[in-house]
Amino acid sequence: MVDFKIEVVVLPVADVDRAKEFYTRIGFREDVDYSGPAGFRVVHFTPPGSAASILIGSGVTDAAPGSSQGVHIIVDDIEAARAHLASAGVDVSEVFHDAGGVFHHAGTTARVPGPHPERRSYGSFLSFTDPDGNLFFLQEVTDRLPGRIGQVVYGSVAEVESALRDAAAAHGVYEKEQLGGKFDENWPAWYAAHMARSAGLTA
Repeated sequence: MVDFKIEVVVLPVADVDRAKEFYTRIGFREDVDYSGPAGFRVVHFTPPGSAASILIGSGVTDAAPGSSQGVHIIVDDIEAARAHLASAGVDVSEVFHDAGGVFHHAGTTARVPGPHPERRSYGSFLSFTDPDGNLFFLQEVTDRLPGRIGQVVYGSVAEVESALRDAAAAHGVYEKEQLGGKFDENWPAWYAAHMARSAGLTA
């Protein structure tokens, strides 16, 4: 099977510079700002920790500005993410969950205030819009469903270092308890497997 990886979501905006300021302010990384003939412009942003990106610009879509109404961004702590957005001046909703406990309905139907009562993974949401009205949802995911993860993305060098330090500590316990203190020559494979498991990656 050929991999089909979602790479870019194109968002329709009326004022590219206004939108660019917004996405910069909330911490998305600017990767490209290209201007071409006849007002053509492409601005590419990547959210922290994301393998997929968003694209805004002029002449990149015929959709009406603000008509994107369902991009979902995954976070592992929705309360912290809400605090971050609010501190950046974003008009963000309160955290909510769906009465059915699965995925939220359209609009505010069956919307219940507060995170999922069991803080179940995939069960807590919030929403916000960019200056044009493009609607985003944050969804809290702390434990992926089996087979859901095929790759691990670290958001920074510091995150890689933290994962390596965690693997080193766990491997030290493994060598002591399982190998009787002997040196494990296959430690790179052990580290890789441990880091993958810690990130929720399944074989």
